[in-house]
Amino acid sequence: MSETNGPAVRMPWVEKYRPSGLDDLISHEEIISTITRFISRKQLPHLLFYGPPGTGKTSTILACARQLYSPQQFKSMVLELNASDDRGIGIVRGQILNFASTRTIFCDTFKLIILDEADAMTNDAQNALRRIIEKYTDNVRFCVICNYLSKIIPALQSRCTRFRFAPLSQNQMMPRLEKIIEAEAVQITDDGKRALLTLAKGDMRKVLNVLQSTVMAFDTVNEDNVYMCVGYPLRQDIEQILKALLSGNSLEDSFKTVESAKYARGLALEDIITELHLFVMRLELPMSVMNKLIVKLAQIEERLAKGCTEVAQTAALVAAFFICRDMVSMEK
Repeated sequence: MSETNGPAVRMPWVEKYRPSGLDDLISHEEIISTITRFISRKQLPHLLFYGPPGTGKTSTILACARQLYSPQQFKSMVLELNASDDRGIGIVRGQILNFASTRTIFCDTFKLIILDEADAMTNDAQNALRRIIEKYTDNVRFCVICNYLSKIIPALQSRCTRFRFAPLSQNQMMPRLEKIIEAEAVQITDDGKRALLTLAKGDMRKVLNVLQSTVMAFDTVNEDNVYMCVGYPLRQDIEQILKALLSGNSLEDSFKTVESAKYARGLALEDIITELHLFVMRLELPMSVMNKLIVKLAQIEERLAKGCTEVAQTAALVAAFFICRDMVSMEK
């Protein structure tokens, strides 16, 4: 392999296939058309993009920047900061203020400052930023990107035009996924594609990362290989656990079955509960029993999130199913 091809081959597919222009983006047509009108009229406001990870926030603003500036202008006109690393008031008063207060003589348009993961910025830094936004509006535009809008102070929100990036639907992600599969000559099955899109939950970045990891680990990308690659319970694992919970002879036997399935595959109880919930919703149970079981599963998940030990919560899971089995027998 030649050295010129080496870096391209080693590059993560998330970066290799990042959209280079607004036309390449796969969703959020209303947002993109609105921003395109702003750019064509040269009236771009300060922007605030928020929404779950992997929905195209950073890709959208980078595509806008490439449309606004030539490749030669890009470095001098765009300042991109990841606020997870640079989030203190010192960065706002130093690097951001210096960039915003200086003009570029070779370009008559405004500069662009991209603040990625801005919800990690301290309140002091956000308060210092609002004055810079007002003072240097003639020279610079800000794009604030975050996952949680509630972590951005109201004073900063009011100075920006907000756009919410919703999770991508499977129909939106499938064409891009198939395009990358074809470009990389990936051996993949239909259930492998469905597994990738199901696991991603609207996150295109996760689709590509899991796909690339599975390709590197296995010759063929199918449902089992995808789940094994991310350490997620296989369908047969959940079916085995559910069978033990619904038809086990005793609490002790069912508990041992669940525990052995967990340790044999290295599964997390939280992932098991997530998958069990999908199977439970398909069971034909009386509504009162179904409500009781869903509430019990929710309580176990809450206790796990708070740091309770898995062994105790596995026992609680088994007990919840046995309680519901008794309720069904009593109703009959």
